[in-house]
Order: sequence, then structure tokens, then C-alpha cells
Amino acid sequence: MGEEAAGGRLGEYGVAELPPPPRHVGRIIGPGVVAAGVGLASGEFILYPYIASQVGLVFVWAAALGLATQYFINMEIERYTLATGETVLTGFSRLGRHWGLVFVLLAFASNLWPGWATSAATLVTFLLGGSVSWIAIGMLVAIGLILTLSPVVYRSLERTQFLKVLAVGALVLIAAVAAIPGPVWAEAPARIADVRLPTAELGWALLLGALAYAGAGGGQNLCQSNWIRDKGFGMGAHAPRIVSPFTGEPVAAPGTGWRFEPTPEAMEHWRRWWRFANAEQLATFVAISFVTILFTSLLAYATLSGRDDLPRDISFLAVEGEALSERVGPWFGRLFWAVGAFSLFAAALGIVDYSSRLAADVLRTSYLQGRSESVLYAALVWGLVLIGITIIASGLTQPLVLLVIAGCVAAFMMVLYSALLIRLNRRLLAPPLRPAPYRIAALIWATGLFGILSAITVYDQARRLLGG
Repeated sequence: MGEEAAGGRLGEYGVAELPPPPRHVGRIIGPGVVAAGVGLASGEFILYPYIASQVGLVFVWAAALGLATQYFINMEIERYTLATGETVLTGFSRLGRHWGLVFVLLAFASNLWPGWATSAATLVTFLLGGSVSWIAIGMLVAIGLILTLSPVVYRSLERTQFLKVLAVGALVLIAAVAAIPGPVWAEAPARIADVRLPTAELGWALLLGALAYAGAGGGQNLCQSNWIRDKGFGMGAHAPRIVSPFTGEPVAAPGTGWRFEPTPEAMEHWRRWWRFANAEQLATFVAISFVTILFTSLLAYATLSGRDDLPRDISFLAVEGEALSERVGPWFGRLFWAVGAFSLFAAALGIVDYSSRLAADVLRTSYLQGRSESVLYAALVWGLVLIGITIIASGLTQPLVLLVIAGCVAAFMMVLYSALLIRLNRRLLAPPLRPAPYRIAALIWATGLFGILSAITVYDQARRLLGG
């Protein structure tokens, strides 16, 4: 394993031992929860409930399809980092110097739109009133402070996402008992089995955004390698973590990784890491994301389906909260808005983190060797915050529009990196570490799925613009 980067700027892999997984694996559970926590946002609280409120449960199947596809994508991203300690973007840069930069630019194009912050702010106004713009700006400033003052950034992010998952779980349990009536539970399986593509009612752009953001999507999948590296999975145990340049001790460490000799002992460690990583991803990211999408869709269907007065924007959540207040009690409507607002704020926190984390890694590794990744990360965080504030100040605050734009860019990213992952893990990893044929087939499926849907969406939007 190991060859010089095509661009000639990345050094050879170092040589190090693959450490065994800890005996108590509870200590390393976390990246899947972070992925689920960051991903419990637009798809779970806005796009899928909105779809359910408009056309029922006929599109829930897409969440299962999207999550299954992303599971295989995420595991191939994790495979490379488990084996080398490098992030997947560094690996892509070995295939061609500027690939990492391409994905950073696409991630920023998707996430410059502060749709998650404006969504969270909109829910806050349902609770307390006030201005969406000013609340969203305050949230962005808070995100900048949290991410640049935390001594170890990943640890603060992980704790926030654990708290968010617990809050969403509590809401789901209460809703299952108090807000979703028995007849809805009885008819739900048949409604979900009535598989349809409601393009005539909702359009391709919205449906593609929902499929891409079922769980994670776009740059968030790529950051799975950064998060497991910071958590110390596999060869990532040898890499430094991102810390605050103000309260931590930022260092300028090489961004390239290592290889390990495939001795019998090392391969036993590898198999244990691989089994754990797969189980952690299934039990956290996939399970949490699907259960949340299912319950929030059921909740929207139970409270809003059949109403002909629903707005076609995020204010449908105001109507849903009011309906829940009437059905269960005022406390539950307010709890629904509060958990939704916190969930979307925590998602915005994670999105700013992973966008800045991806960019800092690429810049430090391929273009600004010797610079501190932590300092670059902090500068990028505040750059995203300031751009978001500028966009909000310009008056563009409609969350659903922003999220659909972001979802379409995310889907295009997934076409590119699903294809590149096949080449990366077959070319740069030693034969015993390479993916099995069925996992390659899953990546080919992902490339085709998001490629076809992206092409259809572009054609559909062009036709609408041209009036045809």
C-alpha cells in the first residue's frame, strides 16, 4: 500500500502499528451518534414531515433507501481512515492533487446558505416571538464561540449531539404514546408500502433534497473520516485532534498518514476494528436516523394530513405545533417547537464544524503545510459565520428554499465521491484491506442513484425556468 500522490505534494505513508480496539468499546462509541445528531435536521424535522403533511407516508421508503446507501458510503469512507489515519479527502488528493479542494468548495456551496440556523430561529419565534433574522444571527455567533473556545472541539461537538439525540428520543417516545392515535398506527404499514414518487405535487428538487438528506448527505458523509480520526479509531489513534487556538494547544502536524504491516496480529486487530465500526454505524447513525424520520413523518401525517390550509413553507411547523397543543396539551406543542429548535441549532453547529474541518484538513495537508490545522479551522468557522450573517442580512431567510438548494448540491457531491471511493480503496489500500465486491456494487449503485436523480432534477428545473 502507498504510492506518491499524483500531484507530487503529499509524502509517502509512514509506518506505524495498528492499535487494538479498547476492551470497553463504550469508550469509542460516538462518531455514529455525531453523524446522526448532525443529520437529524432538515430531512427529519422539515423535509420528510413536510412531504408527509402534503402527500402522506408514500415517500418514507426513500429514507430507508437513502440511509442504506449512505451506510455503505460511510463505511468505505471509514475504511480508508481506519487503515491509514488519513482523512478521505487527503486520500482523494493522492489520486489528484486538487480533488480535496473540489469537495471543500462543493461543501461550502452547499452550506453557505444558513438554512439550518434560520430554521431553528423560525421555531424559536413560534415559542417566544421576535425576529427570525436577529435570532439566526445570534445563533451563528454562538456557534462560532462554541467551536473556537472549546479546548477539544470534537469532544464538545459529541456531547452536544448526544444531548440532542436524547432530547429527540424523548420527544419521539412521548409522541408515540400521546400524539399518534391508534388508527394511524394501524394504517401506517399499508400507507408506507404504497410506494410513490410524488413529483407532480412536490417537484424533483424537494424529493432529491429529502433523499440526499436522509440521515446525513453531502459533505457530512466525508467528515465521518475526520470524526473517527479525532475519536482515535484504528490508525487515527496516531493523528492529532483539532483544539481551540485560544484555550487549547494548536500544533502544526503533518496531515499524511501511515500504513501497518499486515501481520496476523495486525489483521486480527483490523477485523475487530472493522466489525466494531460497522456495528457502531448501524446501531447509531442508521437506526437513530430512520426511527426519527419515521416518527416525525407519522406525527406530521397524524396531525396535518387532509388539511387544505397548509402553507407550502416551514410555517407548516407552526400549524403542526398548534395542532399538537390542541390534541395533547399546550405543553406538548411547545416541547415540539423547543426540541425542534435545539435540534436544528445543534445541526447548524455540526454543519459549520464539518465544513470548516474538511477545509482546514485539505488546506493544511495540500497547500499550507506547516500551518496549524486548529488555527485554520477557527478562521474558517468565523468565515462561515460571517458569510451566513451577510446572507441573512440581505433578506434571504426562507429556510425551505435554502435547504432544497443545499440538498441538490449535496446530491451532486455524493455522485462524485461515491465513484472516487471505488478507485481510492482499490488502488491505495493493501489487498487484505480492500472492499468486497458487494461493497463495490453498493458504491456503483450510489453513483448511479444520485447521478440519475441529479440529472432529472437539473432537467426539471431548467424546464420550469424556460416555462416549458
